[in-house]
Amino acid sequence: MDTASNASALILAILIGVITLTSIGVYFSFGPGSRTLLDPWELDDD
Repeated sequence: MDTASNASALILAILIGVITLTSIGVYFSFGPGSRTLLDPWELDDD
């Protein structure tokens, strides 16, 4: 049972890491700082 416990802990740690990194990415993309970003396609009026 020790191997199954170690595997479960590893899977849980990886899952928490993925969720954390995804949350940080969404926050930086759509959070308060996104209002100052400029869209180069919108600025180019060719």
